[in-house]
Amino acid sequence: MSRIAKAPITIPSGVDVKLDGRNMTIKGGKGQLNFNFHSTINVVVSDNQIKMEWDKDNKIATAQAGTARAIISNMVTGVSAGFEKKLSLIGVGYRAQAKGNVLNLTLGYSHPIDFDVPTGITVETPSQTEIIVRGSDKQQVGQVAAKIRAYRSPEPYKGKGVRYADEQVARKEAKKK
Repeated sequence: MSRIAKAPITIPSGVDVKLDGRNMTIKGGKGQLNFNFHSTINVVVSDNQIKMEWDKDNKIATAQAGTARAIISNMVTGVSAGFEKKLSLIGVGYRAQAKGNVLNLTLGYSHPIDFDVPTGITVETPSQTEIIVRGSDKQQVGQVAAKIRAYRSPEPYKGKGVRYADEQVARKEAKKK
């Protein structure tokens, strides 16, 4: 049985939840998100709470209820507070600069990399070696941060590359004679 799906989601003030059949729309100060949930579960909105209902004997319905509850909870958090990922650039000459909807990266290649930021996401560079990715959709924020990291993922010998701010890179010892 899903323990996650049992917990109700509290709707904070300033967040508007609309339910239209299997489609849920959540609006808040940071934007609007939509979600189509599985046909085996029912979502009930009442008294500033969102609750999941499903057939407890059906394994697929139980799994879908837990997944839907986690996604809806992230949507409520995203439109009210938002999500952010911090990246740091480590390496000589590695730089980042945000210009509107384009992130300009210099990562030791023979050419600069221009990353087009998708709609709904904002990218800031407080310093040349720090990148902050913000948005209301948790999945999209993580995906954009992963794409930026993939341009030059951290290597294990010197630790150079783009890494998450809280990431620990396992260092290897150099080859010995």
